Amino acid sequence: MENLLGGSVLGFLGLTLALFAGASWMMGQALALTWRAAWQIVPYAAMLAATDRFLAFALFSGDLASLPGFLAAWACLGVVAAAGFRATRAGQMVAQYPWLFERTGPFSWRARG
Repeated sequence: MENLLGGSVLGFLGLTLALFAGASWMMGQALALTWRAAWQIVPYAAMLAATDRFLAFALFSGDLASLPGFLAAWACLGVVAAAGFRATRAGQMVAQYPWLFERTGPFSWRARG
């Protein structure tokens, strides 16, 4: 498992899922609040994943050039950012257009009527 993540499992859980997941959620929220397109999550999540790999290398002696570790971090951070984006966008649509839409869950809305 350490070869797949490019470092220790505890380091991956601590950095990627604890520290960078919060930053990724806020990045998804920021993209939604500025009415940006959802595809922009991909390059921003890649930048966060690269920073995550560098800190794993610097703090936990992980492998800096681990492609599987980078891809695992990129996928995890992308999923969290997409969830933050969708939750924020659902709130925006209902708040901006209350006569057109109603909220049906934390990530969805539907047309009234």
